[in-house]
This record gives sequence, C-alpha cells and structure tokens, in this order.
Amino acid sequence: MPLTRIGLSNPVAVAVGCILLVIFGLLSLARLPVQMTPNIERPSISITTGWRAAAPEEIESEIIEPQEDQLRDVPGLQRMTATASQGRGSINLEFDVDADLNRALIEVINRLNQVSRYPADVTEPTVRVGSDQFGDTMAWFAIQTVEGNTRPIIEYQDFIDEVVRERLERIPGISSATPRGGRPFEIRITFDPYRAAAIGVDLTRIGSRLGQNADVSGGFQEVGRRQYTLRFAGQYEVSDLENLVLDWREGRPVYLRDVASVERLMQDSTSVMSQNASPSIAMNVIGEPGINVLEVMDALKAEVESLRVSHLEPAGLTISQASDDTIYIKQSVWMVATNMILGMLLAVAVLWFFFRKFRATLMVALAIPLCLCFAFLVLDGTGRTLNVISLAGLAFATGMVLDAAIVVLENIVRQREQGRAAMESADRGASQVWGALLASTATTVAIFLPVIFLQDEAGQLFADLAVVISAAIVCSLLVAIIVLPTASYRLLGDAELVDRHASWWRWSTDRVMALTDTPRRRWGWIAGLTVVPVLVGILLLPPADYLPEGNQNSVFGFIQTPSGMGPETAQAELVNVVNDRLRPFLEGEREPAIQNSFLGFFGSGAFMGIRAVNEDEVDELLEVVNNEILSGFPDTFGRANRRPIFGGRGSRNIEVNLQAGDFTELLAAGQVGFGAIQQALPGSTVRPQPGLELAEPELRLVPDDRRIAELGWTRSDVATLIRALGNGAYLGDYFDGDRRLDVILRGEDWLTPEELMAMPLSTPSGRVATLGELTRLERTAGPNQIRRVDRRRTLSLQVTPPSGMPMEVALETLATEVEPAIRQALPPDGVITYTGTAEALNETLGNLAGSFVLAVVILYLLISALFRSFKDSVLVLLTLPMATVGGILGLRTVGLISGQAMDMLTMIGFVILLGLVVNNAILLVYRARDGEREGLSRRDAVESAIRLRLRPILMSTFTSLFGMLPLLILPGAGTELYRGLAAVIVGGMALSTLFTLLLLPSLLRMNEERVPAGTGEAVPA
Repeated sequence: MPLTRIGLSNPVAVAVGCILLVIFGLLSLARLPVQMTPNIERPSISITTGWRAAAPEEIESEIIEPQEDQLRDVPGLQRMTATASQGRGSINLEFDVDADLNRALIEVINRLNQVSRYPADVTEPTVRVGSDQFGDTMAWFAIQTVEGNTRPIIEYQDFIDEVVRERLERIPGISSATPRGGRPFEIRITFDPYRAAAIGVDLTRIGSRLGQNADVSGGFQEVGRRQYTLRFAGQYEVSDLENLVLDWREGRPVYLRDVASVERLMQDSTSVMSQNASPSIAMNVIGEPGINVLEVMDALKAEVESLRVSHLEPAGLTISQASDDTIYIKQSVWMVATNMILGMLLAVAVLWFFFRKFRATLMVALAIPLCLCFAFLVLDGTGRTLNVISLAGLAFATGMVLDAAIVVLENIVRQREQGRAAMESADRGASQVWGALLASTATTVAIFLPVIFLQDEAGQLFADLAVVISAAIVCSLLVAIIVLPTASYRLLGDAELVDRHASWWRWSTDRVMALTDTPRRRWGWIAGLTVVPVLVGILLLPPADYLPEGNQNSVFGFIQTPSGMGPETAQAELVNVVNDRLRPFLEGEREPAIQNSFLGFFGSGAFMGIRAVNEDEVDELLEVVNNEILSGFPDTFGRANRRPIFGGRGSRNIEVNLQAGDFTELLAAGQVGFGAIQQALPGSTVRPQPGLELAEPELRLVPDDRRIAELGWTRSDVATLIRALGNGAYLGDYFDGDRRLDVILRGEDWLTPEELMAMPLSTPSGRVATLGELTRLERTAGPNQIRRVDRRRTLSLQVTPPSGMPMEVALETLATEVEPAIRQALPPDGVITYTGTAEALNETLGNLAGSFVLAVVILYLLISALFRSFKDSVLVLLTLPMATVGGILGLRTVGLISGQAMDMLTMIGFVILLGLVVNNAILLVYRARDGEREGLSRRDAVESAIRLRLRPILMSTFTSLFGMLPLLILPGAGTELYRGLAAVIVGGMALSTLFTLLLLPSLLRMNEERVPAGTGEAVPA
C-alpha cells in the first residue's frame, strides 16, 4: 500500500502531521459558533406597518392589500401570511430554502416603495430578515423603576426606545430588540366641541392652520463682510401653540386656547406589562441566524450592564434578564460533551479488554482525538456551527472511528503472530484489508449524500451531523492506513501479542458453522432473518413525530381574551388577578417556586413566560399554571407549554387553514371544526386565529351624504371629525429639538353613544349641526383581527395535540374525523389546507423516505463496484432488514421507559444505520471471497472468514455500542434530542451483529457442495 509505505519511511513526518492536525483542529474549535441547534427556519422576511387607532378592516384595505398586491410575485416567494389587527398590520413572507435572501430583501424593499400611497399618519413599513415570532427570542429583559422613583414606568417608553433599544440593536448578531408595555408621548390638542360650536369654529380647519406652522429657510445673504442665514421661525413652541389664530370674529382673533388646551401627554394605553407581578416594560431580543449565541449573549449582557450604570440608574431604573437561552445551551453542550468523553473512555476500555496491551490500546485510541480534530477543521471550513446535533455526531463517531484502526491493528498483530518482521507486518497488515476498509468507508460516507443535499428542514438539521460523521470516518481511514502502521512499527517493537480469547473465536466459529451446516438450516436462517424482520418492522414501526419539544426550564403561555376587552379592563380583571395568583409562588410561599415571570396584554390577548427555581419541577409548574393560574376567567381561554428548543418552527402546532369567499360561512365552518377537533382529540389545545365570531363591539356611523353636502362638508371632513371625537385625528408632526412627536386633535371624553351623537359641530355653512344629523348610528360587531394567507381571508385553527400523541396520529385523526365535518359546513369554494408542523412533517417524511431508498441504491452500487460482483453486494444488503428491526426494537424499548417518539431526529438514525451495519458484512464477504481466490473450498473460506474477522467485528461493534451508550442512558439537558437516534443505532447494530453472524454464513455457504475449491468469485487483495 503506497500510503502505508510513505508513512513507514518517514515516521517523523507522520508525527508532525498528527501534531499539526491537533493544533489546527483546536484552533477551529475555538472559532466555531456555538448554538443550541442548527438553524432550521425557512428564509423569511417580515414587514410591519403601524396606523394609529385604525380598525383591522381599515388596516386590511389601506395597508395590507396594497402591499400584498406589490409583493405577490416576488421571486422565490413560497407563502405570504398577513395579519391586520388594531393599529398594526404585518406581513410575513416565506421563501424557498435555497432562495437568495439578500436579493429577496432588496426586491421586497423596492416593491414596497412602489405602493402608491398610505394614509397620512401611517408609519413607514419596517422590514427585517426573519419572522417576528416570540419563538425566535434569545432573551427577555424587564425594565422597572427603583424604589423611591414615583414616576410610572410606562412614561419611559420613549427613553427606552431611543437609548436602550438603539444600543442593543447595534450589537453584531442582534436582529431586533423590541420594548413593550410603555406609552410614547404626543402633543394633544383637546377641544371642547360645545365651545367650538358656540364660537363657530370649524374644527376641520385646525389641521390646515396647523400645517402652516413650520420653520422655513430663506437662503443666505451677505451683509457687509459676513454671510447670514435667513430663517423664518414659523414653528410654534408647545407653550405658544395655544396662541394659534383659528379665525376672526368682529375684528377680534379666535385663538386655539379659546376652544382647546394643548399638552404633552402620553398616548392612550394599548398594553399592560408586568414583571414578577410588578409593572414593567419588557424587551425581547431576537438574534440573527447563524450567530454564536454564547458570544452574542455575552456582548448583550455587557452592553446591558454598561447601560445600567451609564443611563438607567441615573434615570431611576433597573433592568433584569427574565430569560436566557444560553443557560440551556451551556447545559446541553456540557451534557453531550460529557457523554462523548464517557463514550471515549468506555470504547478504550473495550479495546483494553480485547488487547490487554497498553501500547496496542493506545495506538487504536489515538484515532479518536485525531478524527475529532479533523471534524472540527471541516466544520469550520464549511461554515457550520457547534451545536447539540453536531456534538452528538462527534459522540456517535467516537466509537465508529475505531473500526478501521481495529481491523488494521488486528491484522498487523496476526501477521506478527505468523512470524513476519515488524516492517513487513505493518505493510502487509494494512494492505490486505485496504479494499474492505475503503468499501466500508465509502458506503458510510455515501449514505449521507442524499441527506446533505436535502433543502428542507431535514437537510438543514442533519447537514452538521452528516458532515461531522463523514469527516471523522474519512480521517479514520487515513489514520488506519498511515498513522497506525507507522505507530505499530515503532511502538509494538518485539512485544509478544497473545490473543487471550482465541478459544472464544474458535468455539464461536464452530457453533456458527454447525448452525449453518445443512441446506435446510441455511434456508431456515435466511427466511427467518430476512422475511420475519420485515414483518416485525411493519407491525412495530411507531408513528412519526416532528421535533422534540425539549426540556427547557422555560414556560410560555397565551391567553385569548374576550373581544372588546380594553387595557384598563384587562389590567383590573386579568393581569392583576393572574399576578395575585403568581405572587405566592414568586415569594416561595407555595411550591413549585417561580424564579421569574412576565405577563403582557396586547390588543386581543395576553402572553406570559415563567421560569421555575427548580428545573425538575417544570412539569408540575405547568399543571399549576394551566389548572390554577389561567383558569376561571369567563369567556377567556389560556394555555401554557414548555418553550420549544427549535423556536416557532419546532412547536407542536398544526394549523388547519380554512378559506372561503363568504367570511360569515367561514366562521360557521370554523365553529364546526373547533368542536370536532375537541371531540376527536381530547386534551388538545385549539386556538382559533382570528376569533370564531364577529364579537368586537362596533359603533358604525353611516354618513348622510345629502345632509353633509348641504352643510358644506365632504365624507373626508366628517371622517376627520369622527376620528377627532374618538382616539384623535392626526394633524402632523412636532419636533421638540430631540424627537418628533405626533400632533393629535381630540375631543373631550364622552361616555355614551347618545352623548357622541349629540355633539354639536360648527359647519362651513355657518350652521351648527349635531353628529347625529350627519350620520346614522348602528350598533354592530366586527373582527378583532383579520388573517390572510396568500391574499385570501383565512381562519386558522391552531391545534396542539395532547402531550405524548405523535403528530402523524394527530394529522391522520384530523384528516379522517375532522376534515369531513368541516367540508360539509364550508361553501363550495371553501379550501382546507394544513400548514405549520403538519406541512413540515409531511415534507420531511417524503424526503427522508426518498433519502433512505436512495442511500440503499448508492450502497448497492458502491459495494458492487468494490466487490466487482452484483451478487455479493446483494448478500451484504440482505443484512439491512435485521438492522432496521433492531433499531425499531431499540426505539420501542426506550419509548416504554422515557416516552421517546420517532421524531425527525430519530428517523435519520435509520439512514446512518445503513452505513454502519454493512461494514461487518463487507469484512466477512470480502474475506470469504479472498479465501476462495487463494484456493480454499467455499466451506473452508467461510470458516476462515468467521475465525479471522470475528474478533475485529466484535471489537468494532462493542466500541461503537459503548461509545454511544452514554448518549442513550444518561439523562440531562438536551438528551431528548439524540436519545432516540442513539436507541436506533445501538439497537440496530446490536441485533444486526448478532444475527449477521448466522445470516451471512448461510448465504455464503449456499451451494457449497457444488462449488469446488478455488472457483469462487474473487476480488483482489
């Protein structure tokens, strides 16, 4: 073998190469970004637009629809989801996985610039990469007043926006930091409609008068030897704004102060926020994809500490971190690293058991650090991250990388036992098994190719795993044929190597040959070990799930409040009550104790987050929250769950989307679906988005066009007046030297609809009319939110199946028991689609099934090419059914103990298993055919193959099994991610190894009575 001879000729170069590999591997390890999991989000762009005091229907018609019209054909767009709520419209664009997000972002911004017009007081659309979901939050912070500061925390919204938010969003890796719960300031002109009518002031003219209030530059003029800037100071100061002249009466001016007061006030409350049962402003921080979460979090904490000292404490404020994703990340990374180290020690112990020689054990164990360092280099070079999945791949590779080294060293030792010199033994020992090792390495690496090239969540999730294992396996081959022979030549010397278990291998070989000695026995083993596993696998295959929820010490819940509930009512009847219920747990008077909590009400609902003092009591805390804290509120539905470790995409939500032209019939179908889901899936959570009825109380004013025209007004004028009599009409901006504030015209408060309709208004005709003369009042109800998917109004039933129910079972139940009932209630043009986890699961199942089949085909073709025989490659593939059923049995066993489901992470274990279990078969078939080539009879060739390869097969199998064992049995943070994967591989390898030693001899010995010695198919050594 040329590579082996090169290493043997220059041992120093081999040693230097190993040292350099370790150095650069450790440098790469230090550079790798650290995350909890790989990014599995589809590329997305979110657009948010605000419109003060606007109802959802106006948001939809004036903002959402024009934006959708421009964005509908953005290249690569897969789905467009829009939500119109009170005062805010948002659009989320999902793109193909392989879309160029930078190009898409530029395209979206250009398209938004083509929207022809927005209403005057609409804020500029905010565009950012990523979704705007809470599930992507990496940290929550709470800002509160210190003891002795009597100023309400809600007054600090502008300060936090301009100081804290700006500083945090400048940190590299931070996508957004959004403060919630405060109230910005505005310039409010509060008029008395009765005084205005008595004086005869047309309120619609105030805006035009105020529009003339601006500073104007007149240019530059040289006077003498100096140049002066000419400026007209036309802008009123707030204190002087009341002196604005509105009109003239009998030669005397009518000032603004005669009919109104001007003040700098907080905007109306739209939200309520509390931290640990006390008022606060909350801020959620969302990171960019692909960041080193630990580094960014350290930078974030340092910046927060700097802000605390420089700005917050002088202002009488304090800031605390309510949640921290890095806690669970550090726990998970430490846990998998510990499991990896334990696996290494167990694998080395297995080596010692077989070799009973320190030097021999050390030489084989040397493959572990070298292969891991090479994997770090490849991870760094391919732009991957260090996460629980990639670390689990390293842990799996710990035992796998020893296979090639074991085979080579065992063959070198056998050559030494036959009396050959050290140099010749090293060269011959590596050369004889080179072909088999290349075949096994190629097949192991090849099975990952279909997974690496997948473009969906499965490909994103397992690319790290595939890259790590492939890199480690390739490096293990190089170590086995270059480093190990060189080390054996130098380190073994003249040491006597005696196989203390030789009698075991002889006895086992005799038993296998006896069990497969007759054609009937052989056919029995072949039928039993190929057909039976297929039947058992079909019967025992568990239903599929999507992603594990995880065991984070983080509870996140939502509360859907009755339509029409305002912030003041929510504060009194919901927020204060929930905080009172939480307080005993926060103060340690009741168990389980709560370390941190936050609760916020916004518009049509509320959300909350809780962290337990003892992370082992989170399940108990969940029961308390759902059964005590969130229960007992009339017409209110609330539910809390563990926060998923994969963010929004990893939540166990099935979205049943209903679409139809008639929204009333759509609501009726939604009500039918809501009841059918609760009946078909007892214990599930169903959250309709939006609500199932038009229950948002609405006072609709229908204009009388003739009367309006008679008095000299238009519909637009009356609309402005109605906004002024409501939350206020926007008149313009005012710059106070520091920031721009909205100028709002607003009438004095009224208490009843009758009082509103009786408001007197002075008209351009000089007459006074009441609002009731210009409009007709209708009491009705409207939506509190409008949801649109791909430009059609949509009602979504967000279903969370009961804990422990696989997603595949829930989807099948929805399709067979719920969907028919909904279809009967939908109009003929109605459409039902499934998105969220449902869509992702179906796509993943299809792709993984295709990858599994493609991996089998690749294995067959590669082994055929390496063996130069299509028949022998079939013999190897016939070991796969037993491995598959072993994986299923292992998963079922672990499922009985820990409730492990066959999620997407577990499914990939079956693909990995393909490349592992064929290695033993390749060794046996290769050696048996080689024996026939050397002139042995078929029976003797098979017997020789078993006797010579049994020890390396068992050694490699046990090192792999024990290397993975800690991943399977040790509990801890993050273990739910890879426990099922380990169960499949351990179960498959154990069962496959046991029965392959019976199946393959039976297959290899077929027709041995008819085949004379030396005529079997052969492959070159």
